[in-house]
Amino acid sequence: MDAIYWLILFIVLLVIEIITLGLTTIWFAGGALTAFVLSMLEVSSVLQWAVFCAVSLILLFATRPWAVRYFNNQKKEKTNVDSLIGKTAVVTSEIRNLEGKGEVFVNGLTWTARSEEDSLEIKEDTHVTVTAVQGVKLIVKVKS
Repeated sequence: MDAIYWLILFIVLLVIEIITLGLTTIWFAGGALTAFVLSMLEVSSVLQWAVFCAVSLILLFATRPWAVRYFNNQKKEKTNVDSLIGKTAVVTSEIRNLEGKGEVFVNGLTWTARSEEDSLEIKEDTHVTVTAVQGVKLIVKVKS
């Protein structure tokens, strides 16, 4: 009867992993599969649970860092507003953070802008670099 429970647990964990793709339950599915094999060999339930825990933790700590690095190593192309970071913009309205004023023109659009430093005022027609995006405002610094 233990074999059926381990097989059900294995399938449930695999389904959760397929749905989430978060590399969270696959390690425990490996442990459940190992415990399933042990239950088919009629090993005691206590040993099955011990092996399930041990194999799951070993898989988690030994292979997860490699898997995360491999799957997150895909080069991601920036889209939408994230693609503006690093671009050069032209100040169209003087940037004064303390007064909440300032605009820049980049990629054919005018954006509200703020300087990285609150005390820094950036004059009109100055070339700046977009360093970040906060909400609908571009954070800029004077281009060096």
